Amino acid sequence: MNPALLRIWRAPAVQALLLQCAAFLPTLASIWLLARAGFQPSYLTAALAQGIFAAWLTHWRKLAGWWLPIQCLFPLALFGADALHMPSWLFLAIFVVLLAVFWSTFRTQVPYWASGPRLWRAVADLLPAGRPVRVIDIGSGLGGFTLDLARRRPDATLTGVELAPLPWFVSWLRATLTASRARFIRGDYEHVDFADFDVVFCYLSPAAMPALYAKCLAEMKIGSRLMSYEFIIALRQPDLVIPITHNGASLYVWDF
Repeated sequence: MNPALLRIWRAPAVQALLLQCAAFLPTLASIWLLARAGFQPSYLTAALAQGIFAAWLTHWRKLAGWWLPIQCLFPLALFGADALHMPSWLFLAIFVVLLAVFWSTFRTQVPYWASGPRLWRAVADLLPAGRPVRVIDIGSGLGGFTLDLARRRPDATLTGVELAPLPWFVSWLRATLTASRARFIRGDYEHVDFADFDVVFCYLSPAAMPALYAKCLAEMKIGSRLMSYEFIIALRQPDLVIPITHNGASLYVWDF
């Protein structure tokens, strides 16, 4: 199988959708048995049965525990939306907006996270002084971090990479309107060569960190740095930990 298709096939969200589809057969069988026994099952009963079977299959497939309530409640949410007689175009509009914002989160398992000025200052303080530095923000979102760093370090080359089209467009527009030197690329950071950068910054998710570390080991140059906000690499202790917020969120730094 094509590696890209295999990654999509293995994505938890895709598996959850397939399990919902698979749950339809036992749901249909249970409704038929109830009808044969003299009961008159309602659509609400069918939604409950669908959710229970989907949650059971999800548990059987050993997906993360938080998928269980999602699988169980999804058919009930559809039932409730139908009962409210909401216009069909509204669902399409919501889907298009969510798709533009989150794009392939179902595959990458990296949602949109917003950072803040305190983190941006901490990263800026860690950049080497007295020489140009090349920094890439993978999963740059709306571009706040990259734009701020471009203002703080006019000698640096700042690049943001974002896969979702709407956040990328917003960041590109912000850079254009402010005449910023920051550059924003729409694409997957897996296709970017980390050897071209002195610092790789990320704010991703625990699911993405093992593959990211493998890419860093293969591509990053001696003397370069990986910085990750909140999420660590399980295989290696960070060389530097900088607390950022009072609730324990930290910036983790690894030297290569």
